[in-house]
Amino acid sequence: MKQTLAAALLAGAFAFGLGAETAQAQLGFAGLLSRTNREDLPEITLASGKPVAEQTYNLISGKYYRVKLVADGSAELALSGGDFFRAIWINEIVINKIEIRPMGVHSIEFDAAGEALISFVAVVPGTYHLSIPGSSGESQRATFVITGQ
Repeated sequence: MKQTLAAALLAGAFAFGLGAETAQAQLGFAGLLSRTNREDLPEITLASGKPVAEQTYNLISGKYYRVKLVADGSAELALSGGDFFRAIWINEIVINKIEIRPMGVHSIEFDAAGEALISFVAVVPGTYHLSIPGSSGESQRATFVITGQ
């Protein structure tokens, strides 16, 4: 419960334009986004004809995570998941050493081989999917289950 509240307060702080360090200091939980609290998830793969993810990602609301998206360039592919992106607070998306701190995301598309690293705090419990648009097979999506404490 404490971590869920902290995540919600952090998301609210960002909505009002506070930076990461300012928000953390003012809200009194500077450790939430520290590397020692972050869990690296197995990477998500975008490759023509291959499964997107090997397993379901089980997350806990209020915890800090990082996941790498890797495209092999075999096809122009995207991952779409507005519901998932609304259920998390995104700290940053890193592409080619460029850090992006978005207010919202609906999808990420790779036109060629490359990587994107997303760091986020899981917030809203539920089951969510990141899937390749237009695909219907279960192997063409990554499933995220966010639970409370």
